Amino acid sequence: MAESRRDRLRAATVAEISQIARRILVEQGPQALTLRAIAREMGMTAPALYRYFDSREHLIRYVVGALFQDLTAELTRAIGAAGDLDGKFLAAARAFRRWALKHRREYELLFGAPVPGVGHTEAVDHAEQCAKEFGGTFAALFAELWQERPFRVPSDEEIRPDLREQLRRYGGEMLGDVGLPLGAVLRFLQCWIRLQGGVSLEVFGHLDFALDDPEPMFELMLEEMALILGLKYSPPSGR
Repeated sequence: MAESRRDRLRAATVAEISQIARRILVEQGPQALTLRAIAREMGMTAPALYRYFDSREHLIRYVVGALFQDLTAELTRAIGAAGDLDGKFLAAARAFRRWALKHRREYELLFGAPVPGVGHTEAVDHAEQCAKEFGGTFAALFAELWQERPFRVPSDEEIRPDLREQLRRYGGEMLGDVGLPLGAVLRFLQCWIRLQGGVSLEVFGHLDFALDDPEPMFELMLEEMALILGLKYSPPSGR
């Protein structure tokens, strides 16, 4: 069925609201993200915006979803431009860091402290769905690696008992269709914690005490992760 003119106008208005909200986020921080502020910039009344977002929390969660979509698109482009499986992993990790450093305020909204008044919801809303799609980008790469070039992982008995059930639950949620052993789920989670943790330290300025240029340390981390996953590490061009 063809989209109606009313639906097109609504979608365009929602997109404009999202763009303005992102600009306010970057320029003033999440505390300035209010329906009233956006309505003022759009020449609308705050009550009129309630036809599109019924609360500030709804608006922020929509923006979170849009940011995850933007980040996922960046990763997808980087992976698509890479050659082999080794290059795809490195390209995805570097694209994640590059996006984070270029969009620090947006990264803070996605991976920093929760915004006051905006809590986690059990329902799979726009933000949650987009976050899962982002996580699925890395999960799909990992699954492809395991299926094509499985590597050494610890057995179930080698994993701490108080960690096994958590890994089993997480593996079922994120990687359930692949049928990975718990040891592979552990390696996936270990690599993600190192990647996201290292990028967060850099984005939030917590490496400034020691490093003027954190990129060599980031590349060393990638080289170590590649060794764990049986990947061939290649330095970025220009290094």
